[in-house]
Amino acid sequence: MKKLRIGPNLAGVIILAVVLALFGAIDIIRPFGLRFSDLSGRVVTIDTMIRIGILTIVVVGLNLLMGYAGQVSLGQAGFYALGAYASGILATLASRHGMLVGVADTWWWPWLAILIGMILTGLFAFLVGKPILRLKGNYLAMATLGLGFIISILSGQLSTLTGGYDGLTGIPRLRIGEFALWPAQRYYFLVWGAAIAVIVVALNIVHSRIGRALRAIHTNETAANTSGVDTEHYKVLALVISAMLASLAGSLYAHFQSAVSPSPFGFKASVELVTMAAVGGLSSIWGAPLGVAVMFILSNLLQSQIEAVFHIRGGEYELIIYGLVLVLIMIFMPQGAISSLGAWRRNARREKEGAA
Repeated sequence: MKKLRIGPNLAGVIILAVVLALFGAIDIIRPFGLRFSDLSGRVVTIDTMIRIGILTIVVVGLNLLMGYAGQVSLGQAGFYALGAYASGILATLASRHGMLVGVADTWWWPWLAILIGMILTGLFAFLVGKPILRLKGNYLAMATLGLGFIISILSGQLSTLTGGYDGLTGIPRLRIGEFALWPAQRYYFLVWGAAIAVIVVALNIVHSRIGRALRAIHTNETAANTSGVDTEHYKVLALVISAMLASLAGSLYAHFQSAVSPSPFGFKASVELVTMAAVGGLSSIWGAPLGVAVMFILSNLLQSQIEAVFHIRGGEYELIIYGLVLVLIMIFMPQGAISSLGAWRRNARREKEGAA
């Protein structure tokens, strides 16, 4: 009888799902009166874990685009914003604009709004991807950065649709029939269920023909093109996939906050996303949750401690600290934490075998 073999990726998915389910169960059951936040001295809460799950979805898409396709993007926060606003605007049509009354009040409409937001964001990425992805290096980085700026500015200026800089409020909570996916403990399972599903899809993509084509483009685009790979098609496809994942995350963020404003989607957000991807490892799907968790928790600690220690406002210096972290990662762990740890383990094993 043939033994069932569980690959490392499947084992990783199972372990991650079990650990996350355990965290959520602790906060619901509260054994001995303990909440999940008590395990970390209230540094990490269920609210924090939800935000980490949402950003993990964005960074998985960014890893596919930058780590596998080799296309630099500093405007991923723009696609994140498009998803949040598309979902928020569509979900509040009945209450704010008196449109689709009856339909927009149903429980399934916000779910359809999330899907429509993903489709619209993917279509937008397809349209802008054709000209933008012809650029390379610094020019591509500046173009994507400019795209993110444009989306951020428009979200503040189109006040009739977006609520302007005051934000769009009254976004309904998600529910299934009469079952509301709230309070936060319920939403936690939704977000991490979506994040794990995205990780599984991304792992399948990188081990498919698409993944092989993306790696070939990253290694040498000219050689890939001469060997028959439609480089333009696959680069645009990577951008569309990453944009749609960012849109999904944006929608989950909007329904979590029940409001959305331009401030979380500016230049700082784009730098944070790239740093998170680099810390975990651009060329590793598993690096996404690790990089997000490390940098998000570090950011929270900085915000709470930097003013007390240095008597300055943390928000003014966070970009400098993110830049320093990014420089240190590029110097000491250029492949990110996951790949670097794997390399260190292999080197240690070789040294041990050589000594034996």
